[in-house]
Amino acid sequence: MSLCATTIEPGKLPEGFNPEKIEQRKLVESFPRGGLPNFYAKLEAGQDVTIAYFGGSITAQNGYRVHSQKFFQEQYPNVKVNAVHAAIGGTGSNLGAYRLEHDVLKYKPDLVFVEFAVNDSGTPPLGIRRSMEGIVRHIWRDLPNCDILFVYTLTASQLPQMQPDVMQRSASVMEEIADYYSIPTIHMGVEIVELERSGKLIMKASNEGMTRVSGKELNLSADNFVNADGKIPFARDGVHPYENTGHILYMEAIKRSLPAIKAAGQKGPHANLPKPMVADCWEKVVTIPFDHPAVHITGPWRKDAHDDPVTRHFLNRCDDFFSFDNGAEITFKYKGVNAAAYNIIGPQGGVVEVSIDGAKPYVSRQFDPYCTYHRLATMWLGNSTDPEKIRTITIKVTDQPIDKRAILFDHNKPDFDKNPAKYEKLRFFAGCIFIVGEIVE
Repeated sequence: MSLCATTIEPGKLPEGFNPEKIEQRKLVESFPRGGLPNFYAKLEAGQDVTIAYFGGSITAQNGYRVHSQKFFQEQYPNVKVNAVHAAIGGTGSNLGAYRLEHDVLKYKPDLVFVEFAVNDSGTPPLGIRRSMEGIVRHIWRDLPNCDILFVYTLTASQLPQMQPDVMQRSASVMEEIADYYSIPTIHMGVEIVELERSGKLIMKASNEGMTRVSGKELNLSADNFVNADGKIPFARDGVHPYENTGHILYMEAIKRSLPAIKAAGQKGPHANLPKPMVADCWEKVVTIPFDHPAVHITGPWRKDAHDDPVTRHFLNRCDDFFSFDNGAEITFKYKGVNAAAYNIIGPQGGVVEVSIDGAKPYVSRQFDPYCTYHRLATMWLGNSTDPEKIRTITIKVTDQPIDKRAILFDHNKPDFDKNPAKYEKLRFFAGCIFIVGEIVE
């Protein structure tokens, strides 16, 4: 890994470009690049606009998402600034590329905020490139007049890799994509890094670990935080900013960056896309419900009613959900780059076995240390080295026992002790199959 890479010319890959390599970028708050000319043209013309906020739990909080919508509304009081909440806690750009059509594009936004740097922090650079470039190309293929803004957040654990004054690895990879497609970017953590370094801010205001990765419980205020040193408390867990401190600092970075971004670029469609940086980027995604004719199911399963106590909470992210019990077997064929299941993990999560082309199955456990509650996830169903080859996927639901209490974080074990019946069932919940390619009948 080298440091402080030079920029990439729009639409031109540098000689010797290696998509598996990371070159950390200098920590700079904003790069206007091609700006947001179509978005601002509509605002200046007095036309209503729609902003989609696409990201993980930091975007899902009542923080910079809410603050920035309000800011744009105050700046242009004679138009309606609509917002699409398209964020899911604990998920990265891989699921983002899959769910883009359902959660973002169908609302025909004029601007998409894309925030995945934190949740992509452990993803290999090639994986980030495939999904993030796929998101960009998919947006502009379907909505060529929509503008895109990458925003980067940070966590306490990422600070060591950001010294001295470089962006974290995931943001550095995204900067190359932003260069290539002339996408403006804002790193909302630059001032936070400086405040922490100068002893004026504390990143993690509690000794507690991160207890959740999604949900309204993350919307916390710093009002009750007692700090004799007078330091600004950024977040309780070092990840999810307090609404009235950390998220205010994020919003101030946006305000400082927007004037230069507004002045950049020329109005017009993003229609003439250059060739992809990564040939197998996840640009062409199809969504297949489990009751599709090409999906064959045996054993106990059902399409859940829309008032189902578990799956009803996620109908804003998928049109229908399905429950599969022990012995259920799902088989389908596809041709393309990869496939994944859009699933729900939680207290009732069991164990499923996944087999590709009849090979020895691998085990996917639908339960993790956070699973005192249900949340959306993605179950990987394999890559294909030959996109033209037809692959056969089989998913089998088992009754393999899980020591759920042992898996839970220590601070979550009391919930298990108080509510053991909540964890007894072993079930697989899923909404649809995502394919970068096509289903085969």
